[in-house]
Amino acid sequence: MITKEQVADAYKQIQDEICAGLELADGKGKFEEELWTREGGGGGRTRIIQNGNVLEKGGVNFSAVEGKLPDNIKKAFGVNEDDFFATGVSIVIHPNNPWVPIIHMNIRYFEMISGEKELRWFGGGIDLTPHYVIDEDAQFFHKSLKTTCDRFKNDFYPRFKKWADDYFFIKHRNETRGIGGIFYDRLNPESTGLSWDEIFEFSKGVGRTFLPMYTELIARNREKSFTPQQKEWQFQRRSRYVEFNLVYDAGTKFGLETNGRIESILMSLPPQANWVYDFKPQPGTEEEKTLALLKKGIDWI
Repeated sequence: MITKEQVADAYKQIQDEICAGLELADGKGKFEEELWTREGGGGGRTRIIQNGNVLEKGGVNFSAVEGKLPDNIKKAFGVNEDDFFATGVSIVIHPNNPWVPIIHMNIRYFEMISGEKELRWFGGGIDLTPHYVIDEDAQFFHKSLKTTCDRFKNDFYPRFKKWADDYFFIKHRNETRGIGGIFYDRLNPESTGLSWDEIFEFSKGVGRTFLPMYTELIARNREKSFTPQQKEWQFQRRSRYVEFNLVYDAGTKFGLETNGRIESILMSLPPQANWVYDFKPQPGTEEEKTLALLKKGIDWI
């Protein structure tokens, strides 16, 4: 049976691998690390990269926290026990170039064990938020995720893709945050038919899908030129990302409600985002095309 220490150690290694790979891909930016401790138990390693050749702002964070759950979280989880442990890696990257997409990844493990009572699960996912949807890139992205999922169970990709479409949905805008990806939560042997070791391997597999897939998307788009108007569009698309994270994102809510470190929780926000009143794209433009593709249920493959 896997232990929480094994999961945390594996996640630390994945954080190290991704940071090294992103620095290499960027060619200029370097991650700055801040070690922190949480009042109540545990801590983490916040790593932020800023003002690089490609990466305007990005965070690759690891945390392993423990302690007592607030009453509202216990109610949401349907549990009575207090003591919890949670560990994970969380990534958000905001690039300089509007043709390079925003990306988010999270892999996480949660457990509550009290005497003979036990509650544990894995969660996570990867989703892509292009400022401009490029069909070939969307296909490559989703094929990469499907390949990882298919190594474990054939129903994982369609199941988790739909979950992502439903989860990364901005209800008040009636649009998806981007082109989705995969999202899953509370995975255990009962919900998957896999052993704990196999679910752990899947979690690590998702984590290790991130780097080769995103660096390929960077390589495809980093040298593309863009206009001031396209940069303004990028800022508008970022505003939708902000709206989702502050209104709907479960990880943000969990961090805020468990007295998490605020700088780490809000590292997902971009350095600049703009809100334009009642913006309407010109017919036939790339902006109009992108908005038309921000909906659930698209078969990108």
